[in-house]
Amino acid sequence: MAVFTPVTEADAQGLLRTLGLGSLHSLAGIAAGIENSNFFVDAEGGRYVLTVFERLTHAQLPFYLGLMQHLARKGLPVPAPMADASGNTLFTLHGKPTALVSRLRGHHQLAPDVMHCEQLGQTLARMHRAVADFPLRQPNLRGLAWRQATAQVLLPKLSADEAELLRDEMRFQLELAASSSHQELPSGAVHADLFRDNALFDGLPGREQLSGVFDFYFAGVDTLLFDLAVCLNDWCIDLPTGRLIEPRAAALVAAYQAERPLSPTEHRLLPGLLRAAALRFWLSRLDDWHRPRSAEMLTPHDPRHFERVLRERRAQPWHAQ
Repeated sequence: MAVFTPVTEADAQGLLRTLGLGSLHSLAGIAAGIENSNFFVDAEGGRYVLTVFERLTHAQLPFYLGLMQHLARKGLPVPAPMADASGNTLFTLHGKPTALVSRLRGHHQLAPDVMHCEQLGQTLARMHRAVADFPLRQPNLRGLAWRQATAQVLLPKLSADEAELLRDEMRFQLELAASSSHQELPSGAVHADLFRDNALFDGLPGREQLSGVFDFYFAGVDTLLFDLAVCLNDWCIDLPTGRLIEPRAAALVAAYQAERPLSPTEHRLLPGLLRAAALRFWLSRLDDWHRPRSAEMLTPHDPRHFERVLRERRAQPWHAQ
């Protein structure tokens, strides 16, 4: 994704040697995203993605790498972390934690239709079922506590209208999170960032099959419904307005429910979780916009997009039934 920490060919070759993956053929920085430094690595042993983690620590990363390993072993189409002879998947470059994972085939579908949303819904539900026996626990680091802290930092930087919206939505979300209904929601390790650019499809146009889900580095334990809401807010909206496109949303939820039926409480709280998901990404984009970090190839996302999405979810609550 954005390159904060440059990696040389010698760096990459040293890691490949440690992993027994042969000689380096090519190394290229990936100019997308805003969190970590990512590179495509083509080597004698295969095709990979190398990530240098800019914010996550050595202590936090076993959760993310372990989650990918767990899902890959259960047959989900996710990147598999490469391990050395001792089973280690976490390494260090330039003093920062680093991992190498398998590169998935396929391409982004940035203009999804009903067919793509159905496949995404089915895969998301399979992931949620698969984590039932995942033993590691780590909270969603962009959860409610982070939203509260980030909102307080950002409020002085916002316009009056933005600040009013943020204060009102934070009040709503705090009440929702404290409710007995919210406590009933099933939870587990969730992706928490499964946008359309974090999935790949392979095959002929109109007949593509979902071939991969990646970038698990915002994952954490949260409600499964929050993960579903994140997907609905990206895969099933009109990008210029943020409005939900109901045929896509209905197809995604129906495919999800064929694998993991939603409880009555989940159905009832879905509108509130759609707001929570919109708030989370509005805040992160506001933070990147007002407090940018220096990086090669970095272009912060416009926060106004998720402000529109949040206002739409508040004005037009959507239920799957």
